[in-house]
Formats: sequence, C-alpha cells, structure tokens
Amino acid sequence: MPSSAHEARGQEVAVAAEALYLANLLVAPGLAFALLLWLWRRTRPAPPLAACHLRQTLTASLWAGFLLVVVAAGVAMLGGIEAPPTWVFLILYFTTFHSMLVLFGAVGLARAMAGRPYRYPLFGAPCPEVGP
Repeated sequence: MPSSAHEARGQEVAVAAEALYLANLLVAPGLAFALLLWLWRRTRPAPPLAACHLRQTLTASLWAGFLLVVVAAGVAMLGGIEAPPTWVFLILYFTTFHSMLVLFGAVGLARAMAGRPYRYPLFGAPCPEVGP
C-alpha cells in the first residue's frame, strides 16, 4: 500500500502504463501506443515507480512493434507470400511472440498493481531509481 499521495500517484500511472501496453497488443494497436506516449509526456517528471513502468512499457512496445511487424514482413518478403511454409512459419512466429509479449505485460500489470517495479525480460531497461 502506498504510504504517500506521491507514491499512490506513481502506482496509478504505473498501472495505467501497463494497461495501455496490453491494450496496444490486444485491443487497439497504435491508439493505445499513442495514449502511452501521451501519458509518458504528461507525467514527466514521474514518481520512481511510474518512471520505471513507463520506461519498460515504452521500450517493450517498440520491441513488440519491431518483432511483430517488421520481422514478420521481412520473413514474408524473403520466404515469398505465396509459399505455404512461409505462412506456417509466420503463424507460429506471430502466435509465439505475441503470446510471450502479452504474458510479460500481464506480469508487469500485476507488479504495478502491487506497487512493485518490473523489468521486462530480454529487452527491459534497468530501473535504478526503484532498486531490484
């Protein structure tokens, strides 16, 4: 439980950031990312917990866009859009990576709701302001 209004505001922003990350992946791609950017700009300077979650979700959203759009488009171009093996690979690739990114977001949301920092595996930026 946050001990001050500043910490409570940080937790609210952290939860909002994680929810927008998940919305970007699941419900409203692009729109939720724009709202996440707006939230990041609106809350600077942010409380430490909020800054950590905002940094994580922005970094993860950029990586998600790269992994799900750019890499998939490259594979489709290299493998040939008409080739069945390309489609099998793309479906498996997209399903696997999308599920992984959603799972990371769900864990991040749970940590934000608990008032704890979270570093995304593989591509998360360190959060020195809140400790481990």
